[in-house]
Amino acid sequence: MSEKNFEIKINEKACKRCGICIAFCPKKVFSSENDKPVVVNPDACTKCKLCEIRCPDFAIVVGGDDDDDK
Repeated sequence: MSEKNFEIKINEKACKRCGICIAFCPKKVFSSENDKPVVVNPDACTKCKLCEIRCPDFAIVVGGDDDDDK
């Protein structure tokens, strides 16, 4: 499997622990620990950004070297 040049960041201060990211992730990248989302399976991430798009608090960012912001 090739190495991915991106990461999933969760802003813990902005996150209200609603669980939407966990529910909408088609690859089960997230899990809940102590009522907060954590990235448990980053290699499964396809960078669909459903977690980022659905987060009502803008607490998740999926990004990295291959973004279009160069």
